[in-house]
Amino acid sequence: MNIPFHHHQSAHCESGVTSNLLYHYGLNVSEPLAFGIGSGLFFAHIPFIKVNGIPATTYRVWPGQIFKKCMSRLDISYTMKSFRTEKDAFDTLDQLLEQQIPVGMLTSVFYLPYLPQAFRFRFNAHNIVVFGKVGNSYLVSDPVMDYTTTISKEDLTLARFAKGVPEPNGKIYYINKIPSQINIESAIFKGIKQTSSWMTKIVIPIFGAKGISYLANKLIQYPNKYDQRKTIQYLGNIIRMQEEIGTGGAGFRFMYAAFLQEASKILNRTELSDTSKRLTAIGDLWRNFAYESGKICKQRSTELATFNELATLLKDISKQELTLFNELFKFKLK
Repeated sequence: MNIPFHHHQSAHCESGVTSNLLYHYGLNVSEPLAFGIGSGLFFAHIPFIKVNGIPATTYRVWPGQIFKKCMSRLDISYTMKSFRTEKDAFDTLDQLLEQQIPVGMLTSVFYLPYLPQAFRFRFNAHNIVVFGKVGNSYLVSDPVMDYTTTISKEDLTLARFAKGVPEPNGKIYYINKIPSQINIESAIFKGIKQTSSWMTKIVIPIFGAKGISYLANKLIQYPNKYDQRKTIQYLGNIIRMQEEIGTGGAGFRFMYAAFLQEASKILNRTELSDTSKRLTAIGDLWRNFAYESGKICKQRSTELATFNELATLLKDISKQELTLFNELFKFKLK
């Protein structure tokens, strides 16, 4: 079983899988468009939820939402399901492949042997496409790779049923049917409206642009509240979530800026192009934050002044994003 599948390397796994699956069915929706229509950009710092003892920070929506929202807004029929048993999961996968249906799925990076060892950590929300089977191995399109590869059934089983948060539970998703007409303009508008609402209108201050300022205030407390090891560990995790797990701060701003640039051309709205340039500049600030934080982690410095400087940078980012996304929230189709 081998489905002719166009593989294109992407910046982020779920938006890349979504774009590649749409392309397979004849829709040329770029990764930035998939990311924007699917409202992939988000932010939250949730100190009362800890992963491996460290407060949770996220720069994106919950895994699976980009695909679901993109399909719904384009009025595309799709299926998404999880499994209780490995047998059911692989029986269903094999049946779909026999029907020439490429299948997106959630996996754990830790159990994907084709990735370099340095990239394999316990992160259970990595998206790939399986598009064929040869013997006991499956053909894989992984968006972070520049070529397709294979994985054994044993390794794919471990990746699909890894323990941890979130548990993949063998989750798969695939496209059922593409409508004859696609209203891309409406889908873009809904994507912008949702993201700008999440970034500005959630009252609880740990979410959206206000959540970035909330993180800044927490950051200032680290050197006085924790010992050096925990302080560096907490800061390092913020950067890890930003730079290693799902593209994060700067990368997502650059991608959303690219989405706004494409949207500007499709909708013939020059103001979106101007907003795109401003968001790119904000992405540069996120990159500066990651760079300066990385230097602190390497030097093992916990001087309050340096943490105050990081917090000031985050508050500036928060202020600029609050202004930008409030403006986007007011955007209307003509």
